Amino acid sequence: MTPDGSVKRKNYVIDTNVLIENPNSVMALRNGNENNIFIPYHVLMELETLKNTPKLRHIVSKVIANLIENREHITFIRNGESESPFTNIVDNYILREIESAQDIPDPILVTNDRLLQLQASLRNIRSEELRDSKPFESESQLYTGIVDDPKDAPPNSFFWRDGKAVLLGPDGEKTISYVNDVWNLKPRTAYQNLALELIVAEHVDLVSIQSEAGFGKTYLALAAALYLTLERKLYDKIFVVKPTIEIGAKMGFLPGDVSEKMEPYMKYVFDLLLKLHRLRPANKLFHNPNEEVLRFNAKKFEVLPLAFVRGMNIENAVVIIDEAQNLSRTEVRAVLTRMGEGVKCVCLGDTSQVDNPYLNEANNGLNWIVRKFKGFANYGHIVLKGDRSRGPITDMVLKSKL
Repeated sequence: MTPDGSVKRKNYVIDTNVLIENPNSVMALRNGNENNIFIPYHVLMELETLKNTPKLRHIVSKVIANLIENREHITFIRNGESESPFTNIVDNYILREIESAQDIPDPILVTNDRLLQLQASLRNIRSEELRDSKPFESESQLYTGIVDDPKDAPPNSFFWRDGKAVLLGPDGEKTISYVNDVWNLKPRTAYQNLALELIVAEHVDLVSIQSEAGFGKTYLALAAALYLTLERKLYDKIFVVKPTIEIGAKMGFLPGDVSEKMEPYMKYVFDLLLKLHRLRPANKLFHNPNEEVLRFNAKKFEVLPLAFVRGMNIENAVVIIDEAQNLSRTEVRAVLTRMGEGVKCVCLGDTSQVDNPYLNEANNGLNWIVRKFKGFANYGHIVLKGDRSRGPITDMVLKSKL
């Protein structure tokens, strides 16, 4: 408080990593017009370098747009060294610029870079972390499928009423007061229950599911596919489509036919199907369910590499597109235009785990699906959340933000 009783304005100097982690940090720290915002000129130099990084380009673009929008509320600080072409010691330049800004009383450097915080303390410069720092989120993360206000909400979204989820379907509101039991699989969270609700809904042709690792996207989709195909007999066959993007060292050329080449990429899918088979027999899925080594019946289940989908006309089938975040916009269009009559398509992915070197968190197949199809009456999207994932180690990874 100042002597006259008014709230003392804080002077925040924002570091590059804060802008990247939360492009809206300028507005958050301004808190209306309560505080002053300062940005060292060398932050702009860092942004100039980062904008050429494929995985950060879209974030830097959003940061720059926010800086321009708030230009009249930001003071950019610089000194005689601000024109230096060397960016590998940018942190030192930022600290020098803060020191030279004598007209800023008691500046507070806002940075999540702990080394920079230490360097700042050695120069008697106060620093703080942005406590509510929130990483940039893509369209498929921002639209969770659950809305606060049902008015003008997209079709097939949900909202909470008296602790229960309500689906905004074509026939009006539908309260989900039950737990879906699909192929003897009961959801572990309310969000998994809503995902199953969308997949089995007859009026929904295309469903996209976004989540971090371990929340059961593929397991839910496969269980629903078995339920719709083998139990309800609404479809004739199940297809699983997956882009073959390798992580880490390349395996090189693989011998064998298509199914053998795809096996390393799809082993986890086979394992999940066997797990579901033990949960409830899916005998028609196999050539001979009594064999010691089960072989899948191609008339009922088939794995397709992305390239094989082009030119096909898929009908009367459940199609699961896994790792959709590793597909480009063109590839998503090519795959989805292969879907003929009587197809239920489920697209799965996590836009924070893009392995395709030519894509990023915003420019990827899953994000394009949500962006372009949100609002269609036969499309639904859900983000899986919760405290429990596939196991305690995965839980630790998610909670620690590793």
